[in-house]
Amino acid sequence: MDVCEQIPVLAVTGPTASGKTALAVRLAQAMDGEVVSADSMQIYTGLRISTAKPTAEEMQGVPHHLLDFLPPDTPFSVADYCDRAKACIAAIHAHGKLPILCGGTGLYIRSLLDNIDFSGSGADPDFRKQMQTLADTQGTEAVWRLLWEADPEGAETLHPNNLGRVIRALELHRETGQTMAQQRRNSRKNPTPYNSCLLCLDFRDRQKLYDRIDRRVDIMMQNGLLDEARDFYEKYSGTEGTARQAIGCKEFIPYFAGERTLDEAVACVKQETRRYAKRQLTWFRRMDNMHFIYVDDTADVFASAMAIADGWR
Repeated sequence: MDVCEQIPVLAVTGPTASGKTALAVRLAQAMDGEVVSADSMQIYTGLRISTAKPTAEEMQGVPHHLLDFLPPDTPFSVADYCDRAKACIAAIHAHGKLPILCGGTGLYIRSLLDNIDFSGSGADPDFRKQMQTLADTQGTEAVWRLLWEADPEGAETLHPNNLGRVIRALELHRETGQTMAQQRRNSRKNPTPYNSCLLCLDFRDRQKLYDRIDRRVDIMMQNGLLDEARDFYEKYSGTEGTARQAIGCKEFIPYFAGERTLDEAVACVKQETRRYAKRQLTWFRRMDNMHFIYVDDTADVFASAMAIADGWR
């Protein structure tokens, strides 16, 4: 597809607590855009604090799409996301606005912008039940190890606690005999309909990012994170769904059970969030055509982002 026929899409990504939301909003205001979320947890209703869902004040009147629309116990795949995001992007473009992806789920962003074809990759309910039983009896690490034995490179991109995606990767390997990388290559059957520009917020000094994460968790606690986690697990304990893996909720289960102090639970939230940020950056650095903006040594992040976007347009 000729670049003149492609839909322009600006993507703002980066690790958690890096400032993606604020930058995306400023870019949308400057470039007449609307934001499409690319966050695998912010799609779920509730979980406002733990997923750092943007508030109306933070949105500053900029329309945001694909936020807060799905019950937490509802299955939702990357293919489902791509279908919904494509429709959003087409609608935004049709009324003359710039679609701006914003979020930290690299799999969503890459699959959408690379136009990955998910056809022919059906589900196997019996196999999924077997893997869920294995996870329930031996832990998620046992399922992840099966993937690592079949596809070490692919397994390294997924956390053992991300059980749904680990099982899906195993399922596809079982069905096709291909690694995740091979599947991605083979699924790029059609050219992308998007002319995209990817911006990633990063830090030269990783400790500065970790300090931001720790401060944000402290603020979340002040804003009611503990009550949100308690309410969530009272309502959804025993159910399936990606939302059960939300950082900032599951770490409090041992505290609710009397097996961990509150301080220990909060420290665990911070540690798991830092680990997640590290995995996010590993993913983004593997993506092609990414423009990195280093927050801790850039005088004006917005100006730097605009300079890159102006060059792209």
